[in-house]
Amino acid sequence: MGEDFLPLKGYDHVELYVGNARQAAHFYEKVFGFRPVAKSGLETGIRDRACYVMEQGVVRLVFTSAYRPDHEIARHCALHGDGVKSIGLSVADVEQALAETRKRGATVLQPATVVKDDGGTFVTGTIKYAGDTVFRFVDRSRYGGLFAPGFRAIESPACASVGLAAIDHIVTNVHLGEMNFWANWFERIMGFRNLLHFSDKDISTEYSALMSKVVENGTGKIKFPINEPAEGKKKSQIDEYLDFYCGPGVQHIAMNTADICATVERLRSRGLDFLRVPDTYYDALPERVGEIDQDYRRIRELGILVDRDDDGYLLQIFTQPVQDRPTLFFEVIERHGSRGFGIGNFKALFVSLEREQALRGNL
Repeated sequence: MGEDFLPLKGYDHVELYVGNARQAAHFYEKVFGFRPVAKSGLETGIRDRACYVMEQGVVRLVFTSAYRPDHEIARHCALHGDGVKSIGLSVADVEQALAETRKRGATVLQPATVVKDDGGTFVTGTIKYAGDTVFRFVDRSRYGGLFAPGFRAIESPACASVGLAAIDHIVTNVHLGEMNFWANWFERIMGFRNLLHFSDKDISTEYSALMSKVVENGTGKIKFPINEPAEGKKKSQIDEYLDFYCGPGVQHIAMNTADICATVERLRSRGLDFLRVPDTYYDALPERVGEIDQDYRRIRELGILVDRDDDGYLLQIFTQPVQDRPTLFFEVIERHGSRGFGIGNFKALFVSLEREQALRGNL
């Protein structure tokens, strides 16, 4: 590869627009084990929105809601429900990142904006992504404050982590015929490369199918699978998402853990619901995957999926949607060498997803 014209350090944060930021923050603290770090709102002189910053490992989630019904955040929530608005990417130079992506065709929504307080200098800039989702370039190298100017610390009792460590990948759903456009967009605008391609033959059941391409940046730290629906007898999970989110957007966020069994046990004990694949999936699993460090009986009991490729194996599990609309959900993943995304699990996972769609009357 040539010189990386857009060197990205990693994920800085993911901001979700939600109907009630306080309640969302409480849910992600008590169920997912995120630690409340900072907030902004009326108490800090911000008159149009409330914003809560939550952290676990190096994962930073931001929940934002509007005070007024005519605000753009309220309109976003009315259209899409709770969902991801902004994916923050850490860069060394926001102006350069904007200049390089603009030169290649990006739509700049917010030019480089410098904000200062006692914590130092905080710089951001924003470009358009799919649907109403945006990428926010962030330079906090000269900022030592909590999250950004305008935030104050949250005093909260210590919350036990469930072991989530970092964002592994973030998945976007787009309309039929748009996957290749956005894969090419990442290559042209962001300097990413195509890592994997799954066809409808790879990801299908008797009733529905999808196609997916995975793109990653030069270091491989940042990965974005892009899904589009494929023709099938019935409505796919991607179609269902697009219907209820009213357009393209982030379908799920995958987060790494060093011990998926312990993490899932903690999450289950706090009331989080996961998708459950048919029990027959586990009958041939040891033969298909081979020797792993974990106990297969415990894997089956917890409903965790396992897959192996040429580089190693991975363990993964998917939550139910975390709001009433069947849109955003989360994945927990533990990697042992594998750089894949669990292609061997797609069939069983699709059967489980279709079962949930049928219960909702959306298959």
